[in-house]
Amino acid sequence: MAELTQNPKVSVKALDLIKTPWALIVAILAAVAVLDPGNWVEVVTFAGKALIHTGQYILFAVLLLSYLKATGAEVMVARAFEGRETRMIFLAAVFGGLAPFCSCEVIPFIAGLLALGAPLSAVMAFWLSSPLIDPPTLLITAGALGWPFAIGKAIAAVALGLFGGFVVRGLMRSGAFAQPLRDYKPAGCSACGGPKQDDKPVWRFWQEAERRQRFRSEFVHNGLFLLKWLALAYVLEALLVSYVPADLIARVVGGEGVIPIVIAALVGMPAYLNSYVAPPLLAGLTEQGMSAGAAMSFMIAGAVSSIPAMAAVWSLVKPRVFATYLGLGIIGAIIAGILFQMI
Repeated sequence: MAELTQNPKVSVKALDLIKTPWALIVAILAAVAVLDPGNWVEVVTFAGKALIHTGQYILFAVLLLSYLKATGAEVMVARAFEGRETRMIFLAAVFGGLAPFCSCEVIPFIAGLLALGAPLSAVMAFWLSSPLIDPPTLLITAGALGWPFAIGKAIAAVALGLFGGFVVRGLMRSGAFAQPLRDYKPAGCSACGGPKQDDKPVWRFWQEAERRQRFRSEFVHNGLFLLKWLALAYVLEALLVSYVPADLIARVVGGEGVIPIVIAALVGMPAYLNSYVAPPLLAGLTEQGMSAGAAMSFMIAGAVSSIPAMAAVWSLVKPRVFATYLGLGIIGAIIAGILFQMI
């Protein structure tokens, strides 16, 4: 005990370990084993089968993301912010769902574009669509909820980006957001650097040792990241199916009306679950009676309110722009839920 207190690095590492998804998984399964031992095997079996089923999607998603990072394909996103404003909004909304950025890359990337005069309308289109979908999220959503839902979410991501971009464009023409930026000074990122507009992707990355190394490191890093979050997601889904009454879910967010969709959006925004955890949990909720429109509304509202997405917006722009971002996100989530329910 004395050695632990005398070595703060050990205690910090122990605390970090306790806060990991793996520790939470162990704690949850241990609690089930103690409180409901008869159901422990069923919970583990449910989570294990679901994780194995999604394994093929995880592998392909990790390979694709590693390839994009190794080739430097994210530099193509910068080109979406060149040309006429209308064109920029369209391209920013589309590329927002394709950009393989980590959260620390987005901030200096967008800050640089705004500082160079890129219109806020195109930046807003990118910001709204980017947290909603990317290649790994698309595949994981398809594995958990089916391709119709995954494609619907991808379409909603682009549509939300366009909606937000053109709304902001209209507001800017009326004189709003004349000075959107805070006094921002990029802090830098030791793990990665933002793309430069004059760079070009190297599609045959395996011909360069440095890029091969980046592919390997990205593969391991992203593989472990997805594995731990999806394992936790499926354990939580197993608990949801086992212990939450189906009629309770059906009463709150079931049915075909608009009210469940609005409730799902309002609940989804503060109760954000990252894009890798949300699909399995929503699969469990839909099995319990949650409507498809409410599930779509919940997922979109939750993604817009993600900590990295909100931190990026808040760190760069003034509060009125931040409020507009959240308002557009929740309105877009409700509209997407209604349209998806109708279709």
